[in-house]
Amino acid sequence: MAAEPLSLHPLHRLWRRLPASRRRLWLAQAASILAPKPDRAPPASAPGLVVAGEIARASGLGEVARLIQSASARSGVATWLLEAGLPVPGEGRSADLARGSDTAIPPAAALLLHVNAPVLPGALLRLPRSLLRGRRVIGYWAWELQTVPPSWHPACRLVHEVWAPSQFTARALEPLLPGRVRVVPPPVACSPPVPARLGREQFGLPVDAVVVLVSFSLASAFERKNPLGALAAFRKAFGNRSDRILVLKVGHAGHSEADMRVLRDAVAGQSNIRLETRILPRAESHALTASCDIVLSLHRSEGFGLVPAEAMLLGRPVMATGWSATTEFLDAGCGVPVGFRLVEARDPRGIFEAAGAVWAEPDTDEAAAALRTLADDPDLRGRLGRAGRQAAERRLGAGPLLAALAGIGIDIPSPGQAAGSHRDSPGAGA
Repeated sequence: MAAEPLSLHPLHRLWRRLPASRRRLWLAQAASILAPKPDRAPPASAPGLVVAGEIARASGLGEVARLIQSASARSGVATWLLEAGLPVPGEGRSADLARGSDTAIPPAAALLLHVNAPVLPGALLRLPRSLLRGRRVIGYWAWELQTVPPSWHPACRLVHEVWAPSQFTARALEPLLPGRVRVVPPPVACSPPVPARLGREQFGLPVDAVVVLVSFSLASAFERKNPLGALAAFRKAFGNRSDRILVLKVGHAGHSEADMRVLRDAVAGQSNIRLETRILPRAESHALTASCDIVLSLHRSEGFGLVPAEAMLLGRPVMATGWSATTEFLDAGCGVPVGFRLVEARDPRGIFEAAGAVWAEPDTDEAAAALRTLADDPDLRGRLGRAGRQAAERRLGAGPLLAALAGIGIDIPSPGQAAGSHRDSPGAGA
């Protein structure tokens, strides 16, 4: 454990010694008492949708918020963007994306908050108290275990309903808000990734090698994303072969120095393993994915799986742990699910833990064998890539979102009307 700064007040030092789960629960309870509350009954209809959250941040919830706003606006629904959430130390915000303002939001427009339950009360304290009056308030909550911890409970009184990115997450949330959880997967296929015109040379990758990509963010929990499992499978499959390259694309590498040390130590001396920690523009990040032959995700659990979904839309064959939310759009007909066994969920950070929670321990031997098969068979990679793109286009479109919007009383214009009624806030097309 790192030494505590000497400048800390004794009460602060005492607070830091409490279990992290207890601190999160107490903070959520206190903030929920002070936070503004929505009206007891939501209005029956709404003139449009306010999409609030980490609009300007490179995070999963931020990207989903942008996808939902874009798909809604393209369908002719009036939309507004609003920054909401808690500040993240060391991260700025883009002025181009953060221009949504509550002053432009009309009364009764539904408010969709892409802010997870534990921090939602604190986020609401930073917004005008009048913002919640007279409108339906919806939480868009992402969670990666089958049960939720106590720190999620206080926020339930602050929303009328919750939208979940997958059936997997919805089943975990349903006991919190019985009958008030809708499944609304991110409409990734409505805004498919568009890669920049960059090839392997620009990323320093050999043209004649088979390249495997593992892409994850340190802000999303090292243990859950399980890059060490992917590394183990790659080593079992290929050892030090120079014509087999593993790229570890690490987002938010500065989020945890300890995790980065573990990762750097694990790849030390491996000439066929590359660490990519640069913050790339989205188009360049998609170009890196498109330049690879196989995308590997040996996660222990996913609430949706944005990286596999985007890789499928880019026509890359995807190998992923056959458990949790990715199984809702990736199966043996369009990808490579990897076998697993369920184990107790243990997260050193204490975030992804809940009473009785389990997650998957993927079979690295099975993954290694599948990697060898894919690497040796370019025709198979091509077939899976095409099947994956078609599956993602079918399964990750706007249908569930439009059904949810209609369910809260928002009129969906007909296709002919939508082109003339497209309206959103500045920066909403980001």
